[in-house]
Amino acid sequence: MSDRLNVLKTYKLYVGGKFPRSESGRVYEVTDPKGTWLANAPRASRKDARDAVVAARKAFGGWSGTTAYNRGQVLYRVAEMLEGRRGQFVREVADAEGLSKPKATAVVDAAIDRWVWYAGWTDKIAQIAGGANPVAGPFFNLSTPEPSGVVAVLAPQDSSLLGLVSVIAPVIATGNTAVVVTSERHPLPALSLGEVLATSDVPGGVVNILSGSAAEIGAPLAAHQDVNGIDLTGADDALAKELEIAAADNLKRVRRPRAEDWTADPGTHRLTAFLETKTVWHPTGSLGASGSAY
Repeated sequence: MSDRLNVLKTYKLYVGGKFPRSESGRVYEVTDPKGTWLANAPRASRKDARDAVVAARKAFGGWSGTTAYNRGQVLYRVAEMLEGRRGQFVREVADAEGLSKPKATAVVDAAIDRWVWYAGWTDKIAQIAGGANPVAGPFFNLSTPEPSGVVAVLAPQDSSLLGLVSVIAPVIATGNTAVVVTSERHPLPALSLGEVLATSDVPGGVVNILSGSAAEIGAPLAAHQDVNGIDLTGADDALAKELEIAAADNLKRVRRPRAEDWTADPGTHRLTAFLETKTVWHPTGSLGASGSAY
């Protein structure tokens, strides 16, 4: 009989490619649906939220300037790394959501496939969301999508991994950077996902993961002047209304919460939720006496 002690995992936040504890030093107990203790998770503070926004803004220029094809390769690499740690995530999802091993395995497989799905869209969404517009006159009129910037994401409360991936992947696939607030009840798979991102090719700061209270962390994110959009998926009705009002002060893009089936075909609506459209007019044909064409 072995008297060896298990090495318990210390879960940390993921900010700027690093793993800090909350600056407040607070933690809270995470339990399974039966009330059994699983781990202590850091309770992120408003200061952590502001630090995450700084990291996301710093990473935005490089990430948005990366070619769409390369972003697809990076997202595919995340799927590869998640596949390699499949067993760990099956255990964490089973514990978090009270699922049997076969059901938890199906959830993890679907989450891996979801990364691959969005990886395939990175260099195709511009063809769907942009195009040449017919105009009356000697002009080309072209519309192209561009990322909004830093997006705050309140992850779903009921889906610890598949729902989480479904709200993160489309944000970064289109060139945005993200500050993600995990499910308060089920944060452990999300915090472990930070380890996957850190060991893949996602640059530090592109995704930042905070655990704790959505009400506490969401408020400074919604009002932050350097946050360009907010996804309220994980907010209840009262919190969503409060955060939407706060976001209106500087005209953020807001995606309101709605009923979601995370197992359904995700479509493209989340890919276009945080894109801006840039329209360019350009003359065509002969201009002036020289007859030069543009």
